Amino acid sequence: MTTNKALISAENVSLKHEQKTVLDKVSFELKQGEFITIIGPNGAGKSSLIKVLLGLIKADSGKVWKRKNIKIGYTPQSFIPNPFMPICVLDFLNLNQKIEKDFLHKTAQLTGIDSLLNSALKNLSGGELQRLLLTRALLCKPDVLILDEPAQNLDVNGQIQLYKLIQDIHQQQGSAVLMISHDLHRVMRESTQVLCLYHHICCMGQPETIIKDRQFNHLFAEQMDDLMATYEHHHNHSHEH
Repeated sequence: MTTNKALISAENVSLKHEQKTVLDKVSFELKQGEFITIIGPNGAGKSSLIKVLLGLIKADSGKVWKRKNIKIGYTPQSFIPNPFMPICVLDFLNLNQKIEKDFLHKTAQLTGIDSLLNSALKNLSGGELQRLLLTRALLCKPDVLILDEPAQNLDVNGQIQLYKLIQDIHQQQGSAVLMISHDLHRVMRESTQVLCLYHHICCMGQPETIIKDRQFNHLFAEQMDDLMATYEHHHNHSHEH
């Protein structure tokens, strides 16, 4: 199923944990320029799917393919700095990698943490920490950004700012994005494709198509009235047919 524009593809990926199905024959591909958001209830296997794609977890069956020499930037769902580790933001960004000084500062300016480079890692707020993780992910000049709940634990304003930053990076730098999110309003506005996961792929397609899907409506019944009232699909990039 892998096409010549694919950066990453999964084919019939299945995974069990303690005899419970986590992923059931999941197949999809992420192409150049795409912004795919994975949505689904808690415990649906979203983070597990990302970890299988990254090679952090081995699937029980199925195949994962990645383009040769692909560069992937990844931000995990949670990251708690060791309060006893005396490390500053700049040292953390340089950890286990050699980064050109000018590029590091330019990237820190882009993500808005340039004023925090000498701050202790343990003193960062939730929003600052999320921006730091995004900065580190960008320092490898990724072909693909994989983001696991990047706006988790942020207030509404912080969420809006972070999603706007991710969208700008997608449009300006050309990185494909694969993101897990619970924020349906932002998902619908910014994704080129939405993948609805509940152990298997319930539905996948462009946001305006997914919002009409019966299984999507069933899974997100409690949020649908809100979503339909405020939904406005107005991202300014083109869809690939």
